Amino acid sequence: MKSFTLLLLSASIFLSGSCNQKKALTGPDGPAISAVNEVEAYSPVFPVLIGKENNPVFRINIKVSETEEAPKVAGIRASLAGTTHLADLVSVKVFYTSGEPDFSEGDLFGESAPQAEQLTITGSQPLRPGDNYFWLSLSINATADLLHKVGAEAIGVNLGAETLAIPTPEQPVPKRLGHALRRYGDEGVDTYRIPGLATTNEGTLIAVYDIRYNSSVDLQEDVDVGMSRSTDGGQSWEPMKIIMDMGEWGGRPQEENGIGDPAVLVDRQTNTIWVAALWAHGQPGQRTWWASQPGISPETTGQLMLTKSTDDGLSWSEPINITKQVKKPEWFLAFQGPGKGITMEDGTLVFPAQFKDEEQMPHSTLIYSKDRGETWHIGTGAKSNTTEAQIVELSDGALMLNMRDNRGSGPNGRNGTGARSVAITTDLGQTWTEHSSSREALPEPVCMASLISHSMEKNGKKLLLFSNPADRYVRHNMTIKISEDEGFSWPEKYHTLVDEGTGRGYSCLTSIDENTIGILYEGSQADLVFQKIRLEELME
Repeated sequence: MKSFTLLLLSASIFLSGSCNQKKALTGPDGPAISAVNEVEAYSPVFPVLIGKENNPVFRINIKVSETEEAPKVAGIRASLAGTTHLADLVSVKVFYTSGEPDFSEGDLFGESAPQAEQLTITGSQPLRPGDNYFWLSLSINATADLLHKVGAEAIGVNLGAETLAIPTPEQPVPKRLGHALRRYGDEGVDTYRIPGLATTNEGTLIAVYDIRYNSSVDLQEDVDVGMSRSTDGGQSWEPMKIIMDMGEWGGRPQEENGIGDPAVLVDRQTNTIWVAALWAHGQPGQRTWWASQPGISPETTGQLMLTKSTDDGLSWSEPINITKQVKKPEWFLAFQGPGKGITMEDGTLVFPAQFKDEEQMPHSTLIYSKDRGETWHIGTGAKSNTTEAQIVELSDGALMLNMRDNRGSGPNGRNGTGARSVAITTDLGQTWTEHSSSREALPEPVCMASLISHSMEKNGKKLLLFSNPADRYVRHNMTIKISEDEGFSWPEKYHTLVDEGTGRGYSCLTSIDENTIGILYEGSQADLVFQKIRLEELME
C-alpha cells in the first residue's frame, strides 16, 4: 500500500510538503483541520460478488494526530468511473472500521443509490487519533453480466467546509464480477470446500464440492458431495443438489460416514459425467488421512467411490465402489485428485489420484478406464511425498501430472521452498519422467492447484492454464497463469491476479468456450467463488 500527502481543496487553505508539517488551520464548521496528517488509498484486487450483500472495493485511511477535539467526516465523495453499466450496481455504502484495516460490516457510515457516476455518501463520523479506515462497498444486481466490471473509488472526504482530496492508488480500481456460489452458513452449512468444475459436451457447467455441515475440518466428519449446475455459462446457477451421501451406512451416524474431496470428469465420447470422492467409515473424531489403515473393507480403510450422470447432470447414480479395483491391500489409503479429470484423445478416462504406500509415504498418480468407466486401473507413484494433483494430455499424447509437493512444508509450513512438482508419463502412469519445470516454475504455499488444456480453434493453438495461490508462504493471491509451450515456461505477462486476499486456496479451471475461461475457487470473499474471464484479457 502506498501513502500520500493530503491535499486540502479549498481556496483559502492549502497544505503541502511533509506529512509532519502542521499548521493551525481551522475550518468554519469544525475543529482544526491540521489534525489530519495524511491520507492513504488502497484498491484491493477482490472479486465483486453476486449473492454477497457488501463487497469491499476501496479503502481510505485518514491519519489524525492527537487533538483536543477530533475532526468529523460528514461525507465521502465517490466516483463510479470504470463501471461498465451503472444498472449493475444496487447500492454504494461506506463502512467505518476505526483503526482496523480489514473490512467489516459493523459500523455503517452511509449509503447511496448509484444514480450517477459521481455521488456523495453522507454521514457523521468523528475521527480518532491515529488510523481511521473507511471502506467503500458495492451491492450487485443479480442479473449483472459476469463479464462486466464495476468500480468505485473515494475522491474526496468532507471535513466541515473543507474537502480532502483522495490520492489515486497504484492498484486498479475496476473489479471483476463473480458469484458467491457457496458461502459460510448457506442452507445451515458451516463450510463449503474442495472445488471441482467441468463443462459438459452440452455446454453445461458442473461444479462439485464438499458440504461440511458441522465445521471446516477434513474427513472424518459429516460431509456430503454437493453439486451446482449452470446452463448459461455460469451467469446463473440452479439450486444445490446433494449427489453423494453415505447416510448412516453400517449403523454408524452421518458423522462417521463422510464423503468428500470430489473430482469431476466428463466423458467426451458419451457426455457421461463422473464424480470421484473419498468415503470414510467409522474413525470418530479422527482425520482420515491418518486414521485410514491397510486393507480393502470400509471398516479398515478409506473407500474410492464414483457416481455418474447420463443426463447432463440432472440426476445421479448411487455410489459405485472401485476400491478393490485400484487399491493395494498393503497401502494405507488411495483416492482421487481432487479437482477434475480428463478424457484423452483416444477416449481413455483419467482421474488424477494419490495413495499412501505401506510406509505411509504419499505419492501422486492417476487412475484410468479404457472401457467407459466399467473398470479402473491405477498407475505407480510419480514422486514420493506428493499428494493432490491435476492432469492434462499434451500434444504428443503424453500425460502431464502437476502435483502438490510437501517439500515446501517446514515449521508452520513457512520455509519458503514450496513449488509444484511436474512429471510426464507415456504409458498411463506405469513409468514417470520428471519435467524440467518441476519444483521451479510454479511456486506455491503447499496447496491444491488446477491445470487444464485449452484449444483455440481459430489458430489451432493449444494453451495450458494453471491457477493457485501464487505465493511460497501464504494461501493468498489467487492467480491464473498461461503457458504457450506446454508448461516449459509461464511468462509473467500472462499472470492474472483474481483475488489477492487470503482464503483456503483450492481452485479448479474450465474452458467455458473457446474465448472464455471459468474458475471456481476458495476465495477471500466467499467459501466458493465462481468467475468467468475472457481469454483475451488473460493474455493481454
